[in-house]
Amino acid sequence: MASGSFTGLLQDVEKAGRYLGQAMRLMVGQPDYEAYAAHARAVHPDRPVMSYEDFFRERQQARYGSRTGRCC
Repeated sequence: MASGSFTGLLQDVEKAGRYLGQAMRLMVGQPDYEAYAAHARAVHPDRPVMSYEDFFRERQQARYGSRTGRCC
């Protein structure tokens, strides 16, 4: 196997690992700040990017804040 092929394979494995990690975090409800920050900088350059703490707080509020006394 040529070293270029090995490097390409290694890059593919690293990329798959990043996607798997992101998918696992989303499954358990942990927001992905890096994806948010990259999107915000690329699509909304005129708006400030929230800090990690503000982003996490906003995501928690969006997920849990609107429930109104229901048990299920």
